[in-house]
Amino acid sequence: MTKTSELRDLSAPELRTKLSETKEELFNMRFQNATGQLDNYKRLGQLRKEIARLNMLLRQHELGELGGETGE
Repeated sequence: MTKTSELRDLSAPELRTKLSETKEELFNMRFQNATGQLDNYKRLGQLRKEIARLNMLLRQHELGELGGETGE
């Protein structure tokens, strides 16, 4: 699990890549859960929270709150 402070240093394209990778990992974990092969159920919740955190940071980038474009 990545800390929010570490994620804030990433650019918007890097955040999108990280979001895509995290969503793919969550999909794979859900598939393992459905087939009864999942050992670490706690990781499902961690991934959902990380996806929400990444979406929040991407939105902040869009609004220019993280030192990106300020719209000037």
